[in-house]
Amino acid sequence: MFTGIIEALGHVTDIQQENTNKHFTLTSPFTHDLKIDQSVAHNGVCLTVVSIEGDQYTVTAIDETLRKTNLNSLKVGDPVNLERCMLANGRFDGHVVQGHVDQTAVCEEVKDENGSWVFTFRYDAGKGNVTVEKGSICVNGISLTVVNSREDRFSVAIIPYTYEHTNLHTVTPGDTVNLEFDIIGKYVARLLGK
Repeated sequence: MFTGIIEALGHVTDIQQENTNKHFTLTSPFTHDLKIDQSVAHNGVCLTVVSIEGDQYTVTAIDETLRKTNLNSLKVGDPVNLERCMLANGRFDGHVVQGHVDQTAVCEEVKDENGSWVFTFRYDAGKGNVTVEKGSICVNGISLTVVNSREDRFSVAIIPYTYEHTNLHTVTPGDTVNLEFDIIGKYVARLLGK
């Protein structure tokens, strides 16, 4: 389980294709603390560490993951939001995040508010996912609060710290991001038959 509080920005150093899988090698400030089989969220996608060498580690994404997330568009040098699993004795600073991306969204607008930024994202509402005003949403692994909720789009307001310390500062209109909708909202929607 994750909380959507990004620990660090990693950077892709190598990508290897093997059949339908992709092996991503990254550098991160906490590589020395990782171990094989550990789960780490990459732009909100839970992936397993399969090898570690020096300050770099490798994770594997299968075809299912590549088709449903934005990981397939990663290139060498790209920044990636990283979060290790929550410790049982840690603070719960974000919201419940599973690391299971529900779908992607496209950035429609980035508005500079002279001290903050408002990002608007459009998604396929036909998949049954919903947002609610002041509810939680996970964008590229970041726990955020919805400030404007519509049927197929929503906006989030970003403070300078989040803008600078995540890969949101690289997101521009037309870019694809990963979305994990609030787990409570998903269960309520399922119960109501949406």
